[in-house]
Amino acid sequence: MTLTARTLLAVSAGGAVGSLLRWFVDVLMPGAWGTLPWGTLLVNVLGSALLGVVVEVLDRGGGSGVLGAFLTTGVLGGFTTFSTYAVQVALLGGADPAVALTYFVVTPLLCVAAAGLATTWVRRARGAA
Repeated sequence: MTLTARTLLAVSAGGAVGSLLRWFVDVLMPGAWGTLPWGTLLVNVLGSALLGVVVEVLDRGGGSGVLGAFLTTGVLGGFTTFSTYAVQVALLGGADPAVALTYFVVTPLLCVAAAGLATTWVRRARGAA
């Protein structure tokens, strides 16, 4: 990927869009102290699936480098959040260790499964799998 002003603008704009979308999910699904953060789990699993779709579509010639930077690093990078997940696991450990451990284990498993299922779905839809 080439570093150009256009690419920087695409990543910045996409990041703003993705971050706002995540913020809306946080507003719609506020978590209570000591409970599973469903909003963060949702954005990470959904974002992983969407990233799988986008990467698979773009990998097959469906978009430009700038479009890819906008959608992947920008929108979906801003939408998903590993740092929030990490802090939530750490904070949950003090409130409810069982919930923290469940969240710690389930999130990456669901994210990888969602990405894998999404890419497989795109390949099958295109007749490539």
